[in-house]
Amino acid sequence: MTGPSLAGLWNRKAGSLASFSRYSPALQSANIVWNDKTLDEWINDPQHLVPGNEMTFAGIKDARQRADLLAFLKEATQPGASVAQGGQMGGMSGMGGGRVPNLKHLDPENRVQAITYCRDTYTITTANGQTRRFWERNLRLKTDASADGPEKNAPALVGAGMVGDRADVIFANPGEIVSFIVNKC
Repeated sequence: MTGPSLAGLWNRKAGSLASFSRYSPALQSANIVWNDKTLDEWINDPQHLVPGNEMTFAGIKDARQRADLLAFLKEATQPGASVAQGGQMGGMSGMGGGRVPNLKHLDPENRVQAITYCRDTYTITTANGQTRRFWERNLRLKTDASADGPEKNAPALVGAGMVGDRADVIFANPGEIVSFIVNKC
């Protein structure tokens, strides 16, 4: 959820998707419409195409790899596309800034009851009584103050990564983070 949805990307003005509010000023003011040429330049070197943008991606220098990626994206971002298992966007429906899940209505396995920290490991206990351990670099602590964010003092556990070894704990506000985590070995 770090970027805007790519659905319907072709022929859209850069920095203009209303459902994504975190565009950099540089991208918002860029007079670019996404097409084969501009997307190839962007994927090659985002900073060269739009100096001062906040994209942390260094680019793909290999022209063949860029062409393959663009061919995939062009097909996958069309309305109703189904290019691989997993439905729309070839199984990428949860990536790239799609609809954010409502964190106020969570199943028990996603409602965090307690978090302990010992040496380099966080242990998360959820409302269903289950515990999961995460190496400290594989657990991200985030906040979401939007209408869909979690209730105060009821953080959400949201899976991340491809193999289940990473997760996000999302709090209603930053002040909850320190008070919720208990150092306990």
